[in-house]
Amino acid sequence: MEFQAMVAHETDSGIALVREEVTDDFLMPGEVTIKVHFSSANYKDGLAITPRGGVVRRYPLIPGIDLTGEVTASDDPEFAPGDLVVAHGYDIGVAHHGGFAEYARVPAGWVVKLDGLTPREAAAIGTAGYTAAMSVQALLDAGLTPDAGPVLVTGATGGVGSVAVDILSGLGFEVVASTGKLGASELLSTLGAKSVIGRLPGEEKVRALGKAQWAAAVDSVGGASLAYVLSSITYGGAVAASGLTGGSDLPTTVMPFILRGVSLLGIDSAHFPIARRRELWARLAKDLKPQHLSLLENYAPITEAESVLHTILDGTHSGRSVLGAAGEF
Repeated sequence: MEFQAMVAHETDSGIALVREEVTDDFLMPGEVTIKVHFSSANYKDGLAITPRGGVVRRYPLIPGIDLTGEVTASDDPEFAPGDLVVAHGYDIGVAHHGGFAEYARVPAGWVVKLDGLTPREAAAIGTAGYTAAMSVQALLDAGLTPDAGPVLVTGATGGVGSVAVDILSGLGFEVVASTGKLGASELLSTLGAKSVIGRLPGEEKVRALGKAQWAAAVDSVGGASLAYVLSSITYGGAVAASGLTGGSDLPTTVMPFILRGVSLLGIDSAHFPIARRRELWARLAKDLKPQHLSLLENYAPITEAESVLHTILDGTHSGRSVLGAAGEF
């Protein structure tokens, strides 16, 4: 079988993402072969085409940490040809060929059968939206309820942040959206944000303990932003943290933890166990389903993946970018 793929190669001048015709022998081992309908664009995919990006273990590689589509062959009885599925995380797109191709082959233990979501909806959610759902669920598990007070979402126009705003507002929470793109206020309000504020900490000094303002937060920024957020959570609140676009350092103290009982909840979707992954995807088709996916989605053919990824890397991207594979090569 021959098919089209976007293949990343390491060259003397950097990483080149090239459209190529490959055969199924190029694919890596796995029990499930999938005709890819859609992938999506994520920050991690951008790092995959960045020299010394730190995520890819070897080249050449088909990037794309998300893929959705239809099973064409399976050596595992849990999946059959015709099943609609999503696969993301684990080694996909970093050490195992991913979704930037017409076909993918992955282990059955990385695959989730779709029920209640279309492949396009699942791609619009993708890793970023799934991380948002994990963050919201972690806060719910920590005891957060709508009557506790406002919930802050940082990086609110990004993939994680925008979906988190959508999910939280749908659950009845008062959402405060923080973004450096104040031109996106109307969109964030449509997603359900009660108020929109600028990027944090802004001009304010990050104190060991600041004014208690939010019952909880979903943070996808990290760095000084996360430190400021931790210092501003009310007693017994929690912060679900999943990103580092603002830096990997955390310039804080133990004060929020030992004087206000604040919890810092680390969120990692890449290696989340498959049984729990499948449970959360089932909820994403029901009570946790974002209500405004069509507003969040930006569509592009997979052949334009490189230009889309550069908008993510340079900070000009908003929402979720769905990359069409079927019929787009």
